[in-house]
Amino acid sequence: MATIKDVAKKSGVGLGTVSRVLNGTGSVKPETREKVLQVMRELNYTPNEVARNFKKQSTKFIGLLIPTVWHPFFSELAFYIEDQSYKNDYKLMLCNSEGKKEKEIQYLEMLKQNQVAGIIILSYHNIDKYIDPKMRVVTIDRYFSKKVPYVASDNYTEGKIATETLINNGCKYLGYLGGGSTVETAVFKRKEAFIDTAEKNKVKYCVLEDLVKFGCERELAKKFLDKYPEVDGVFTSTDMFAGAFISEARARGKRIPEDIQVIGYDGIQTNDYFHPILSTIRQPVEEIARSSVEILINQINGVEVPEELVLPVSFRKGETTI
Repeated sequence: MATIKDVAKKSGVGLGTVSRVLNGTGSVKPETREKVLQVMRELNYTPNEVARNFKKQSTKFIGLLIPTVWHPFFSELAFYIEDQSYKNDYKLMLCNSEGKKEKEIQYLEMLKQNQVAGIIILSYHNIDKYIDPKMRVVTIDRYFSKKVPYVASDNYTEGKIATETLINNGCKYLGYLGGGSTVETAVFKRKEAFIDTAEKNKVKYCVLEDLVKFGCERELAKKFLDKYPEVDGVFTSTDMFAGAFISEARARGKRIPEDIQVIGYDGIQTNDYFHPILSTIRQPVEEIARSSVEILINQINGVEVPEELVLPVSFRKGETTI
């Protein structure tokens, strides 16, 4: 396997010149740069990125820690984060934790050992103490501390809008269905807004929230309908819960939206090929993703960044509300 010394010898230049060509730094004559690159191609030379990174004590990699790439919201988020990272000359290391705290801790250690430039974290566990205080970090939907900027959508405002929409549509018994978390996240504001709005309007309501694994939303939907069969308007913490609820309600002979109106949260249904088209609160996923990357890179470059960035969302009416 060719080494940097082989490249320098065949090119007739010093090791420092080859290094400057590799790193794109310093002054190198165009004809010399082209000569060195040509020799690299001839020798099939591949730089030892690991060694270079340890020497520089930094990399051009960004870590992304998410609960699961299987979920449409997280996969869309990862897509835009990778795209924005690439546009800024950074590559992405994707860490799929399956929502398991122990995997998140292991991934944080792995990212530290690989000396990533920074990490974007979306976690529903108490992992604060496992994050290297020297690491540049941005969180999504989760407040860690004043030293860690976070990006989120306006969960409370749109939780309020969703609940008011159900009330204005004539619903008399409202329900909130969602997944719980071991720590408080911005998602909690959806439930908070639901309760506040229902109480302000003196409308009967119920809440069912529980810790569930991703992909097990149907189990909680069954539990909800067993316990609250008379609800006529439901707001769910995610579109996946909304889909699971609609499927279970229909299996029990309920009509959507005639018997029960449903509003989800996320906006993962991006085309009109599948029905019913869900009425939902659409998060600005692309803007959340790209903003997270830009804030992280600004941190890396020593630029002052905001402690928080809360982005507006929008209500998209579909076929599950009247």
